[in-house]
Amino acid sequence: MSDIRAVLTDIEGTTSSIDFVKDVLFPYARKHLPAYVETHTDEAEVQHWLHEAAKEAGIMEATRGEIIDLLIRWIDEDRKSTALKALQGMIWREGYESGVYVSHMYPEVADRLRAWHAQGLKLYVYSSGSVPAQKLLFGFTGDGDLTPLFSGYFDTQTGHKREVESYRRIAGAIGLPPAQVLFLSDIREELDAARDAGMRTTQLVRPPLSMTDNGHPAVTDFNAITP
Repeated sequence: MSDIRAVLTDIEGTTSSIDFVKDVLFPYARKHLPAYVETHTDEAEVQHWLHEAAKEAGIMEATRGEIIDLLIRWIDEDRKSTALKALQGMIWREGYESGVYVSHMYPEVADRLRAWHAQGLKLYVYSSGSVPAQKLLFGFTGDGDLTPLFSGYFDTQTGHKREVESYRRIAGAIGLPPAQVLFLSDIREELDAARDAGMRTTQLVRPPLSMTDNGHPAVTDFNAITP
């Protein structure tokens, strides 16, 4: 893959355990969301995302309590809502900064990211989590602050991760031909979309999952990837 000039990586199941998001971040946001909305409702950014959530749900008028109930239900449904992700990111910041938790990284990820960065590769993130949430996750790891390694971040405001056009937009934003971008993910449908956009792909199959032939190169960890 000597023609690769940038690595675009997913997060959950790729750099970090899905369990950290499911068992730590989601419950924390669910528990603290009502109080956070009540105490930050006058902030312009919070108002914006509450409005966007109501608009997404097709609600013309709603009380603050009704919007909170809507967001809690979306958390339980794991809804891929940009508004919800943005609000969760704000709540997670408080948890990170207060030291309630640090983000999970698979053991080899930080060293591999640093090595690729040192080689001159541009590193980018594409996740369904909001860009602020992505920066928090890579900023508060057990391996230190990894955010200086990255040249950019993309979330669902760019487009859904299973749509080909999303990867074309990212390649355009990066300023590279898609063929010079390597996309890493654990999800076949995301990899299919990236490949159809012209990107190179590698699937992460973290144990205890088993390798299957789905048309993409597959590895168990970042050490097996040579961009």
